[in-house]
Amino acid sequence: QVQLVESGGGLVQAGGSLRLSCAASGRTASTAFIGWFRQAPGKEREFVAAISTSGRNTGYADSVKGRFTTSRDNAKNTVYLQMNSLKPEDTALYYCAARNPPFTAYENQIRYPYWGQGTQVTVSS
Repeated sequence: QVQLVESGGGLVQAGGSLRLSCAASGRTASTAFIGWFRQAPGKEREFVAAISTSGRNTGYADSVKGRFTTSRDNAKNTVYLQMNSLKPEDTALYYCAARNPPFTAYENQIRYPYWGQGTQVTVSS
């Protein structure tokens, strides 16, 4: 079991930055890899980024490559999503999710059994 709590969302102007945090707890939190997903109003939830258990491997959606970076601090059981050069189209409810290795098919949200409650990111133009 893994419990996830996101934080760090808010309102920012286009071109600005935010850093989201995902705090993990539970028996298998230290071995899970984390995916970030987002859902904009009226749209389906989509993959954003993922990071392996060790933090050595990451993956990103094309729409955020070069702007977003995910990292983790395993001593704190916390994963981060640094979002730079934000655009209005990045406005969404952002979720972190956890699943067990291996670090494959990380874009597939169906394979993640554990989800946080989400944190809202709003980018104004």
